[in-house]
Amino acid sequence: MLIKPVPSPDAPLELLLEADPSVDEIRRYLENSSCYVTTIGNETVGAYVIQPMGDGVYELMNIAVAPAHQGNGIGAKLLEHAIKMAGKPGARRLELGTGTFGYQLAFYQRAGFRVVAVERDHFLTHYDTPIYENGIQHKDRLRLAIEY
Repeated sequence: MLIKPVPSPDAPLELLLEADPSVDEIRRYLENSSCYVTTIGNETVGAYVIQPMGDGVYELMNIAVAPAHQGNGIGAKLLEHAIKMAGKPGARRLELGTGTFGYQLAFYQRAGFRVVAVERDHFLTHYDTPIYENGIQHKDRLRLAIEY
């Protein structure tokens, strides 16, 4: 498995849609971000997007693994890579936003992320189509962070 940077215009949009259902949102944040992909052979099986926010703060905008390759530790390796990439000298914190429930929350907490804020109604105001997981609609977004 190889993790390498790709130019934002070459980011695997279909794969990133696994984690963020809005093409418009993905295109918006790709403009000022770095994208990394992981491949097995010639197949792109995972990706993440990280954006500098200023003052030593970075945000993990998206992390996704192809459905056929989920559950094999690829996401954990991508997250570990993102934490290292953002933790360069001068970095203070890596942040991300996620739903208030679901497997993603536990995934990030296992890696050491902690809740720092709640953004009420984020998914209601930023997405045209409701987002459901396990029959429950996502409404609020949690902000999580790792301090360096």
